[in-house]
Amino acid sequence: MITSRQNPKIKNIRLLNSQGKARKKQAAFVIEGIRIVEEALSSGQTLEMLIYTPDLDERGQELVNSFKALGIFCEDVTPEVLSAASDTENPQGILAVVAHKPLPLPVAPSFLLIADQIRDPGNLGTLMRTALAAGADGLILSQRTVDPLSPKVVRAGMGAHFRLPYLSASWPEIRQLCSGLSVFLADMNQGNCLWESDLVQPLVLVIGGEAHGSGNQARQLADQQIHIPMHGETESLNAAAAGAILLFEVGRQRRFPPNARSTVSR
Repeated sequence: MITSRQNPKIKNIRLLNSQGKARKKQAAFVIEGIRIVEEALSSGQTLEMLIYTPDLDERGQELVNSFKALGIFCEDVTPEVLSAASDTENPQGILAVVAHKPLPLPVAPSFLLIADQIRDPGNLGTLMRTALAAGADGLILSQRTVDPLSPKVVRAGMGAHFRLPYLSASWPEIRQLCSGLSVFLADMNQGNCLWESDLVQPLVLVIGGEAHGSGNQARQLADQQIHIPMHGETESLNAAAAGAILLFEVGRQRRFPPNARSTVSR
């Protein structure tokens, strides 16, 4: 059992939680909680280590046993040590270090999401989870977007990191990745209403930051702008909420294309 907060393994977990440079150098990040550790197991992630407290419930103990059977280093720690390693106020008793091996973007995607200048970790994590649920082929992050491996992004993503292809890229790289796709940029009140836009075609959806929206590079890339019509005096939605509406509208149109709907009605 690890009983010291100064244990090198615990100190390194704290480093990974606090420093993006450390995550990049070690190609690793931290996950916490039973649900996301279960996701890591079911998606075949490579764990570098796992720590847990002895008071884990049966579900948690089964997880630990599963990773032990795979030869993963698993060690129990005191609650105080886990609390020191954790990025949360109320740790769930299990924490793991995961090797960063993101899935590659597909060769010929038909539905990509660009997160441009998203600064709020919770919004980015939620966007990742929503993009996966809505059927996006992958996510591209502009260089001014928050680190996708930061603890709050990982928690909000709830395992999306393991199943959604994503990468950070420069704008020249982004232009190349978007070649052959129509680029729709979400704007607060500019462009076509999303309900009236053709989102069945192969496309890229750009969601901008919370304060100032998308930057100039994204606007130059866009073929057209779309917006979400809103009632009353509501000025805007946050990036995660707006992204959810837009992403699922793409999914809805593709599942029930306008031509198919009109054919059925006749």
